[in-house]
Amino acid sequence: MSGVDIELAHRILDAVCRIPPGQVATYGDVAAAAGGNSARFAGWVLSNLADDEIPWHRVLPVSGRPVPRLAARQLELLAAEGVLALDGRVSMRRYRIGG
Repeated sequence: MSGVDIELAHRILDAVCRIPPGQVATYGDVAAAAGGNSARFAGWVLSNLADDEIPWHRVLPVSGRPVPRLAARQLELLAAEGVLALDGRVSMRRYRIGG
């Protein structure tokens, strides 16, 4: 993990853990909450460093559409928390923190 800001990575994971059940955030929201500015880095952190304790499913692209390889599982986990998707898209207006 040479060159990775591990402190920022831990803050990103902490920010994800603070998203309440039944709500979602964008990768950019998570990055900003952690004091960073890269949604892409937030995605990298979740993809590479998150474990089963991290509620990764509560983080979506700003479009509200999960990435295809995660979509089925992510939407299933969100639905269990009351976050519903229409045609594979979560309403960010309705479910986004602060939305």
